[in-house]
Amino acid sequence: MIDLTSNTAGIISPNPFWLGSGPPTNTAYQVMRAFEAGWGGAVWKTIGEPIVNVSSRLGGLNLNGQRMVGLNNIELITDRPPEVNFKEISEVKKRFPKNAVIASLMVESKRETWHDVVKQANDSGADGIELNFGCPHGMSERGMGAAVGQVPDYACQITTWVKEVATIPVLVKLTPNVADIRYVARAAVKGGADGLSLINTINSIMGVNLDTLEVAPNVDGRSSHGGYCGPAVKPIALHMLSQIAMDPEVGVPISGIGGIASWQDAVEFIALGASSTQVCTAAMHFGFRMVDDLIDGLTQYLEKNGHTSLAGVQGRAVPRITDWGHLNLNYKVVARIDPAKCIQCNLCHIACEDGAHQCIRPVQPGVREFPVVDESSCVGCNLCSLVCPVDACITMTRVDDPQAPSETWSQRVARTGSSLAAWEASDTHHAGTTTGTSD
Repeated sequence: MIDLTSNTAGIISPNPFWLGSGPPTNTAYQVMRAFEAGWGGAVWKTIGEPIVNVSSRLGGLNLNGQRMVGLNNIELITDRPPEVNFKEISEVKKRFPKNAVIASLMVESKRETWHDVVKQANDSGADGIELNFGCPHGMSERGMGAAVGQVPDYACQITTWVKEVATIPVLVKLTPNVADIRYVARAAVKGGADGLSLINTINSIMGVNLDTLEVAPNVDGRSSHGGYCGPAVKPIALHMLSQIAMDPEVGVPISGIGGIASWQDAVEFIALGASSTQVCTAAMHFGFRMVDDLIDGLTQYLEKNGHTSLAGVQGRAVPRITDWGHLNLNYKVVARIDPAKCIQCNLCHIACEDGAHQCIRPVQPGVREFPVVDESSCVGCNLCSLVCPVDACITMTRVDDPQAPSETWSQRVARTGSSLAAWEASDTHHAGTTTGTSD
């Protein structure tokens, strides 16, 4: 038997698939329908002082015929009074006692105001609280959301206020709109957070209509920066998740968020340390029934790999991540092309010639019917295999001696006596990980 039970900071759910705070968790009607479909938990749409939303609110990024690979929203928190939301949370918990209901909260930065709303969450029967320190638009301009999550001292202070009266576990939801997400995570833990959830949405402008020059989403001819989510943000979310999971100063459970749309995505988050996962954009796109595929896929994956619970996977990929300076410089792979699968499109040659290292000779009718790799100049960058439209036509094959000694950049610097060793040992190096590409 496969046990999918999830435990995130004491919040127990029958499986690790939660609906993230957003439009799908706006009402008891929606959350109960989600639980009937099989979702393990739900983070209620953020509760606070009711607001007035604008119309329209969403903008989508389409790519090569695929809809909503990215989604931008300028929607704010709940537009319903707190007492209505907490009453509905109580109703949901009475009907679905085994499912996790987490109350997402956001109010002004006053101790008594936080105490009041947290006490209401306690009394509602919610299984936990999620502090929304991540919303990047609308609420941040009012001194809430990301305005709190971008300042470690503020995050620590408010978490401390919440923990003074909370009788249920408290998760702090982190904003990705910072230079280093670890600083706020540490501050939240210092304030007493029982766990963390990440990432919230990324600041974005969705696009410009080239005919009208209006910006999406359009509100009477104008727009604003909004929160970016959906499949396109998953690599960023995984990076930040791994940073938190590896940080010895954090050490609390994590609920993973950001572009999860399949069971494979969820396994990646769990392997990098998450104990539960939150899905929002995909549920808005495909509906609540998608959870069937999530549960079936995760169950079969665990069974196939000899695991009986999430513990068999959780955090197992974390030790495989290290600083660039600790990677083996002697490891060598080259591209190899399978002639039987090649469709003679020459995309690998074009990519290598113009974007990489000019080591692939193209198809030449009457001379050669498939591209040829000059392995002596191939640096193993992977570009050709990434652009190839045929699966497994180009494989990256190891050609160094696996038994030969490895050497990292750090070791080479130490061996050669380079002054760069000082940088490797510096506070700047250990304070954060450089992102992006560089020469």
